[in-house]
Amino acid sequence: MVDPMMPQVVILTGASSGIGEASALTLAEAGFTVYAGARRVDRMAGLAERGVTVAELDVTDEDSMVAFVDRVLADRGQVDVLINNAGYGSYGSVEDVPLDEARRQLDVNLFGLARMTQLVTPGMRAAGAGRIVNISSMGGHFGEALGAWYHASKFAVEGFSDSLRLELHEFGIRVILIEPGPIRTEWGDGAYDSAHKFSGGGVYGRQVKAMQALYAQAYRRGAEPRVIAEVIRDAVTAKRPRARYAAPFSAKAIIAAATLLPDRVLDAGVLAMMSRLGR
Repeated sequence: MVDPMMPQVVILTGASSGIGEASALTLAEAGFTVYAGARRVDRMAGLAERGVTVAELDVTDEDSMVAFVDRVLADRGQVDVLINNAGYGSYGSVEDVPLDEARRQLDVNLFGLARMTQLVTPGMRAAGAGRIVNISSMGGHFGEALGAWYHASKFAVEGFSDSLRLELHEFGIRVILIEPGPIRTEWGDGAYDSAHKFSGGGVYGRQVKAMQALYAQAYRRGAEPRVIAEVIRDAVTAKRPRARYAAPFSAKAIIAAATLLPDRVLDAGVLAMMSRLGR
């Protein structure tokens, strides 16, 4: 059983920047014992200085994931919260993006998340408690030109989490989805860079140009990563957490529009905007 007198132990993936870094600091400040993992340990020096335990973690590598979880269990004997934050956006037209890159997108955004979940579930089930927080996206509710593989991965995370939430409920494990909108991180730059690499010089060049203009506007006005970090903190401390948390407010509005508007109307609006931005 979980000892209520001991600080809760959190595993956080993708912690070297952005939402992951902000979440590690926010949870440590809230009294959690945080183990933060990322491929580049050198970029987590600031976290280590603030009391977060950092270690190398590659969510596409089985040995790396097993070693990370084993270390936490050896140190603390339990994992109370898993935050699956590792992920990236690979963009480019379906025609242009090599399937090896498409598979890597799913390996990181879906299968890495799933394997980390498998590794912590037995201990949580034995303890009769635990929280698994999966960082999805408002993009798990709609598609986007040049983003087929990214959106496919986030649609998959949504369905995976909905199913997981139901099957783990009887064991006291709560599964929570976080659906960020535009956040001021490196994510947007990486998404545009990949779109330019795969499709910038071909017949989809106008769409890449429109994407660059759109992302420049959206991410300039985006929320700070701490906004999502605070939502995560609230979700893991809530007595009865919701299944989904969308933030900031713009994400809630966009998800509502994508859900309520007919596809034809939504498509027409998006295509008109892309045409204007791609000139």
